Amino acid sequence: MTSANNASGDHVVERERTPNKVKFEIYGEEMIEKKVKSSGNSGRVYLPPNWVGHQVKIIRID
Repeated sequence: MTSANNASGDHVVERERTPNKVKFEIYGEEMIEKKVKSSGNSGRVYLPPNWVGHQVKIIRID
């Protein structure tokens, strides 16, 4: 990663990226990595029953 100042003196950060990938930084309580299974015309991931009622974020990694 490189950084530079622009003409107005603001700090500008240039990010190195791999094609079609972005970096997410999140804070949470637990993480589970699973494969999505086919379910009719959709996909499904089963999570632990104690997660019911909690908010989750799903990030596709491949």
